[in-house]
Amino acid sequence: MAVTLTRAIPMLRSFDEARAKEFYLDFLGFDLDWEHRFEPETPLYMQVSRGDVALQISEHHGDGTPGAAVFVEMAGIKAFHAEITAKNYRAMRPGIVDAPWGAWLMQVIDPFGNKINFNEMKPAED
Repeated sequence: MAVTLTRAIPMLRSFDEARAKEFYLDFLGFDLDWEHRFEPETPLYMQVSRGDVALQISEHHGDGTPGAAVFVEMAGIKAFHAEITAKNYRAMRPGIVDAPWGAWLMQVIDPFGNKINFNEMKPAED
């Protein structure tokens, strides 16, 4: 049987449930897929998603290192930028830059130092 890889889900470290939810759900507009704790006072492990992109956010020691980077391919980056900018999130005002590989790039940094690079390839010039 051939090996088939179907999907990767990055895991990002978090240290504060309220700040993580404010950033990923309220600011970026991701949906909360699920959350898990082994017991009520133990670290949170949750998955958020938007479209085909899923991220797992963990407060567990050893589940990732702050400062990780995720690259997200997308369409509609200018509309996404307008959507999140309109929210006036107090800790982030990202811009869109022209990337040297022929794309528009918008980087956001979560409250824990993790970077998410949203990338849309520009249309080919004639």
